[in-house]
Amino acid sequence: MPTRVYLGYKEPDRKLVKRIVVGVTILSNRPTLGRILKELRRHRNWTLREMSERSGIPVSTLSKVENDRLTLTYDKLAQLSENLEIPISELFAETETDEAVTARRSIGRVDDAVRVTTPNYDYYYLCTELRRKRMVPVLTRIRAKSLDEFGDLVSHSGEEYIHVLEGTIVVHTQFYDPVTLKTGEAIYIDSKMGHAYVAADDCDEALVLGVCSSEDDALVSSLMHMHEPVAVAETAVTQAIPRVRALRRPVV
Repeated sequence: MPTRVYLGYKEPDRKLVKRIVVGVTILSNRPTLGRILKELRRHRNWTLREMSERSGIPVSTLSKVENDRLTLTYDKLAQLSENLEIPISELFAETETDEAVTARRSIGRVDDAVRVTTPNYDYYYLCTELRRKRMVPVLTRIRAKSLDEFGDLVSHSGEEYIHVLEGTIVVHTQFYDPVTLKTGEAIYIDSKMGHAYVAADDCDEALVLGVCSSEDDALVSSLMHMHEPVAVAETAVTQAIPRVRALRRPVV
């Protein structure tokens, strides 16, 4: 198809429409076809009639589309795309905008951490002033030396990364054999799988950095309730099969 050059138009349509979609999204968070066409027409300094003549679509129809009172059939979109030389995919009001920069920042210091002490662990929750975090960083000092001492495996939503800073730990999981990690080694697991971290026999305690990630806004609260006492009914199940306690969203 031959290239047509219109008065007031000097840049590639694809880049132009993408920029218009981005601009419309920022302003309205709803990049409708009508808003895109209106901005495109304004950018080219066209009247409704001029756009109608170039696109082959009646003025009344374009006016209704621009005011979000009417949409176009696929045939009309294809006609608009061909006559205005705009990729049809750019007219479906889809946006590829980057997420807005929040510029959030938090310095993690142990002295400022929220400390939670349990029989098995000392937790130091870092950067707690940030709300709705996608990651929860936790320094954890591990004292439990065995599964018997630790109790039931725990599980919660999301995934987690554990990096050993001091000592040696043994990682117990629901579906894998135990694995030993020394200083400098790490593990990444699905947190929904039952798991427990205990100090190895060759050290009294270990220090790890854990980073938990989840779409659940209540993840921090769930983690802090991890070792609250729970009633366990007597059962004939053998202790060779570890029980798993799933963490739930705490009741507020």
